Amino acid sequence: MLVILAGLIIGLAILVWSADRFVDGSIALSHHFRIPPIVIGIVIIGFGTSAPELFISGMAAVDGNGGLALGNALGSNIANTLLILGVTAIITPLVVIKRTVSFDFPVLLLATIALWLVLKDGQLDHTDGILLLVVLIIALAALSYVAMRTASLSALEIPAYTQAKAIAWTLFSLFCLLVGSKILVISAVDMAEYFNIPDLVIGLSIIAIGTSLPELAASVNAARKGHSELAIGNVVGSNLFNSMAVVGIPAILQTYPVADEVLYRDYPAVLLSMLVLFLMSLFALRSRGIYRVGGVILLLGFIAFQTLLYIETSGT
Repeated sequence: MLVILAGLIIGLAILVWSADRFVDGSIALSHHFRIPPIVIGIVIIGFGTSAPELFISGMAAVDGNGGLALGNALGSNIANTLLILGVTAIITPLVVIKRTVSFDFPVLLLATIALWLVLKDGQLDHTDGILLLVVLIIALAALSYVAMRTASLSALEIPAYTQAKAIAWTLFSLFCLLVGSKILVISAVDMAEYFNIPDLVIGLSIIAIGTSLPELAASVNAARKGHSELAIGNVVGSNLFNSMAVVGIPAILQTYPVADEVLYRDYPAVLLSMLVLFLMSLFALRSRGIYRVGGVILLLGFIAFQTLLYIETSGT
């Protein structure tokens, strides 16, 4: 058991460290290639903070643990929305910009509906994966186009890396992501077998929380620097990547079944948490932010979902 716990801790530590380095390297590299800051913010940071989920799910699917892959993607969306933004709002008020409510959320909602369409038949295959990636590309193009017309991320910090250093950090951190995700998948599967817990539940809880740590770091860091409007945008982008790429790419690699619990419990939880955040954001346009009370509500929602998981698991 100690070996399993050590594997979980080491795997998570490698993932969190390498995800942070991957984001820095990718931002610097994109800056050298003169990619607009707003596109870096939406695409690079969105992909970078979702890299742990992507690598974990890919490894899990290849190893035949489809439940872990899907649970990681959906659980990370729930953690991002309820845990990450809940904690951030408790620390400092979250500023909501009009574009997020009027455009970003509707795009995410449409993508979430597309996810339901591929989940409801009870199986994910390469066709479903390709469809999700096409939706992701269209969504990112739309978000980038609208963002470039309405705003710029002047607050985005560009690491002072040379082009060579940016390439080196990006490639090295990518390798570390592979190593960390492999260690974490092996440890998570061993834990599921040791406690006789479905790999779906492990993905929804321990792995989802662990792989959401980069989003927590990015959101809290942005809020502390007075740019809390980036926190919600970061979560919207990360959830979009999770729903499309983190579910889609493993499906291309390996066909796997969708458990009944995903359809009646986990997907509805993802949708409900997103709608709650959307309603809070609508209200925040008038009140000028999501305050501590809103953060507590989000955090309580996350605790309620994890409690439900525990009750259902302990009852089986």
